[in-house]
Amino acid sequence: MQKTRIFGFLLVLMVIVLAACSSVNKTATKDAKDNDKTSNSEKTDVAATPSGKLVIYTGRDEEMVKKVIAQFNEKYPDIEVEFLTMGAQQILERLRGEKANPQADFWWGGTQSALTVGANEDLLHAWKPSFNDSIDAAYKDADGRWFGEMLLPEVIMINKELLTKETGPQDWDDLLDPKWKDKILIRGVLASGTMRTIYSSMILRQGADTPEKGYDWLLKLDANTKEYTQDPNALYLKMTRQEGSVSLWNLQDILLKKYTTDYPFDYIYPKSGAPILVDGVAVVNNAKNLENAKLFTEFIFEKGMVTQLANDYYQIPTRSDIDKAAMPEWYKELDLKTFDIDWQLMTEKEAEWMEHWDNNIKGRGKK
Repeated sequence: MQKTRIFGFLLVLMVIVLAACSSVNKTATKDAKDNDKTSNSEKTDVAATPSGKLVIYTGRDEEMVKKVIAQFNEKYPDIEVEFLTMGAQQILERLRGEKANPQADFWWGGTQSALTVGANEDLLHAWKPSFNDSIDAAYKDADGRWFGEMLLPEVIMINKELLTKETGPQDWDDLLDPKWKDKILIRGVLASGTMRTIYSSMILRQGADTPEKGYDWLLKLDANTKEYTQDPNALYLKMTRQEGSVSLWNLQDILLKKYTTDYPFDYIYPKSGAPILVDGVAVVNNAKNLENAKLFTEFIFEKGMVTQLANDYYQIPTRSDIDKAAMPEWYKELDLKTFDIDWQLMTEKEAEWMEHWDNNIKGRGKK
């Protein structure tokens, strides 16, 4: 009888132990499944984090480009960014050559004319970013293939150690005065979107009905031009060495050099007005890293970045919804006087006009 009771007790005990083990196993299995879910969730989040590459062709100041990219990488650390610096026209020509196999994802810093040509040649991707409605129709492509980031008034640049705002040329036609002979330095025209815009606008300024008057004007300017420099850096160096005292350039770069470097530069805003270039950006059509290019576009158009670039790099933004109180003093004091320019006509004729200048005018004014 006693043995029977002991056996029964042991049997009950075994049942209890087995039940407990089963409970532990179920809990362990449930925990493992939960851990798998967490792991899968984490994997999903990692996969959703932007990564990969971004290749940028840019005409912007290299120091600024590096700083903006560094900030972009703070937000998107897994995106590897590469950039190449060249003139806007050079970027256009390179994108043409790479159309069948694009090597760039983003075009940062192109003239309105160059970007329009690129759009018409199916080189640029059409889309609608979040800031689209804050950009005036005059500063963007109607089909969303490029967007103006900033405005660039084209002005007269001087070496302030040799000239003052009062003693330098006061307007475009003053540049033709013989007193400026061999005092004018010009950045190589054909490779520069800025210079192509200035020269084309000078042709339009003389009369859009015929370019002949404009060609004659440029011939007289050529007579006073000492040298066409290879690139902007060569222009800055020669101006600083006082090899010339006058040039034509965009306001942003002049302000950058005036306030952030030792270059002795200042500017004169032409009395009759200045051609105001729309300088923009675009995502390359069939880009290998399309989404990263879009992310970068959104990043540089964020309101905080727009005001930062205005304060640090003297950019005049195209966004119409920026708080002016957050903008720098130099911006509040600007009077952006311009003259009428038929941008569509200039876009259509620019290549023809610049080819004529290169073949028939450059270097012939002194003869």
